[in-house]
Amino acid sequence: MKEYPTENKILDLTFNFALKIISFVEILEEHRKYTIAKQLIRSGTSIGANAREAQNCESKADFIHKFKIAAKEAEETEYWLLLCKYSENYPFSEELLGNIKEIQKIINRIIYSAKSNR
Repeated sequence: MKEYPTENKILDLTFNFALKIISFVEILEEHRKYTIAKQLIRSGTSIGANAREAQNCESKADFIHKFKIAAKEAEETEYWLLLCKYSENYPFSEELLGNIKEIQKIINRIIYSAKSNR
């Protein structure tokens, strides 16, 4: 898979994570796991969309708000991945679970830092 590099670590991580989610969703769909696939594609790609939207925010509060939405989407994505892990007959990716945990840590640090610098 070709990675998309920028000068921003969280944008790189979330974009490349979304690419991996797209590939994983295709595997879920091959196994006819459409309900989880639909949820996972929405939440897993929304993380990066919100992080990217935060780059052109109108205020510090708007920036924090966009990253809080990204954090919620990351939590939801982790939930769907864990359902895959613990459900019978579902594909699962340990790599994706590790990736989402790394993304969550960075997003939480960004939110904390932005709140501290108000």
